[in-house]
Amino acid sequence: MSGSRREFIRSLARTAAVFSFDQVVFNQTGSPRGFGARFVNVAREAGLNSKTTFGGEKSNRYLVETTGCGVAFFDYDNDGWLDIFLVNGTRFESKGPAPTNRLYKNNRDGTFTDVTVKAGLVRSGWGQGVCVGDYDNDGNDDIFVSYWGENALYHNNGDGTFTDVSKKAGITTGGGRLPRWNTGCAFLDYDRDGLLDLFVANYIDFDMKNAPVPEGGTCLYKGLKVACGPPGLKGGKNILFRNNGDGTFRDVSREAGILNTPGTYGLGVLAADFDNDGWPDIYVANDSTSSALYRNNHDGTFREIAIEAGVAYSADGKSQAGMGVSAADYDGDGWLDIVKTNFAGDTSSLYRNLGKNFFEDRTFQSGLGRNTRFLGWGADFADFDNDGRPDILLCNGHVYPEVGDTDSEAGYRQRKVLYRNLGGGKFADVSMSAGPGIAEAVAGRGMAVGDFDNDGDLDVVVNCVNGLPQLLRCDAPAGNRWLKVKCVGTTSNRSAIGARVTCITADGARQTQEVRSGGGYLSQSDLRLHFGLGLNERADIEVRWPAGQAQVVKQVESNRVLRIVESV
Repeated sequence: MSGSRREFIRSLARTAAVFSFDQVVFNQTGSPRGFGARFVNVAREAGLNSKTTFGGEKSNRYLVETTGCGVAFFDYDNDGWLDIFLVNGTRFESKGPAPTNRLYKNNRDGTFTDVTVKAGLVRSGWGQGVCVGDYDNDGNDDIFVSYWGENALYHNNGDGTFTDVSKKAGITTGGGRLPRWNTGCAFLDYDRDGLLDLFVANYIDFDMKNAPVPEGGTCLYKGLKVACGPPGLKGGKNILFRNNGDGTFRDVSREAGILNTPGTYGLGVLAADFDNDGWPDIYVANDSTSSALYRNNHDGTFREIAIEAGVAYSADGKSQAGMGVSAADYDGDGWLDIVKTNFAGDTSSLYRNLGKNFFEDRTFQSGLGRNTRFLGWGADFADFDNDGRPDILLCNGHVYPEVGDTDSEAGYRQRKVLYRNLGGGKFADVSMSAGPGIAEAVAGRGMAVGDFDNDGDLDVVVNCVNGLPQLLRCDAPAGNRWLKVKCVGTTSNRSAIGARVTCITADGARQTQEVRSGGGYLSQSDLRLHFGLGLNERADIEVRWPAGQAQVVKQVESNRVLRIVESV
């Protein structure tokens, strides 16, 4: 990092909660008419120097060694700067110190400090997903981490430390014959009582004693002996925990209708209001079977409608190996659309929301059908060039280390794929012109998006299997402006999860986003909403809070963070 850039970022630490500054100083690389945004991996310089351990490095005997884990961008200390939480795993033949999850505090100068021990977040095990939300409405965002085994709920004490309240809160899942394989998660207020509930997907009921192994010769991938599953293994059951309002949760999966679904092998979880009725629905990307869409019935129950809604299968009606999932209104029609990553040899899926609980598969018409050799995990809609249209970034890496780093498909380590939103429902693959951070091949899994250096463009953090994480600093095109919105609930949950925000610019363009917990592949992106404004210097902001009321802020100046507190 240059001295001038470091000094500028340090100066931001002395500003108030609303930042305002010119973006041009950082963005000298882009063409006014080209995409222009470029990504550079600055993880090492930033101090993200702890390796993620997950399964064997050369081969895996069991499927549990392959899935990897998520990552979170969130502001745990409420200083206006994004910190990073990296979920870690382990391995069966592990020697030496046990791997642990990592919390990195943002130093506000482009670097981070490992505060895991001080924060009380040391834990080893088969970590999977992470999601964030203020479940007790005390003004501090808490952390939930899913595991193959017992989940963890960490209460944020507001002083830089966390307390493990898992057993007290009732979110552990022990007592069964097998440990549960919990994966994607999301906080949401499904009953709109102002308290955050918790949804946790489950992958398979994994029994090591009876699990098939590669030595049997029955599990082959392109002639290679690999870990077996998930087909042929018993799928897990998703869980919905209702917040009791006293620091505890109750499993309401059966009475809420979550168990009344054919969906199994759950991975990515996405909670969003897909039918614009003011109530959060839940979409789950399932591996090797139909995906699931739980429609909120407004009475504490859900109905699974993925097949009739058109988001269960591919365009030709086939099951897919769904991994990560994200939502955005990519065409500006006011309905949240869905992107989903899938296995190698397939394409990612793009479902356009037609309203009234109907979607159409636009994968090939949009331009996303051109890539079939990547195996996708993380997925995010984000406006990386600040032109007012959400782009799509996909994080890739093969599931089987036995594939090696060869030209077969794309090898075990794979580059990312970045699609620029051209408008009119079309996307263009701009991966190879988006900088070395996109082109660098890694065994990527979880991915989160957020502006860690508060310079007005969106950066990316990636959790890599058996490797160091990536921190991809984005330098967006000069000239385009932006606006971030930080929502704070009062009647609604304090994190404002589920709040729908519409940004309206002078040219009549409307952008719609929701404050979201979880998403992507087992990961958590910034709870602040980021809107690219193009050349517009102001925008109107409309908020529909989870409790139902609306709020409008007119003519907000660009290049700033706008904090909106729910009016009572």
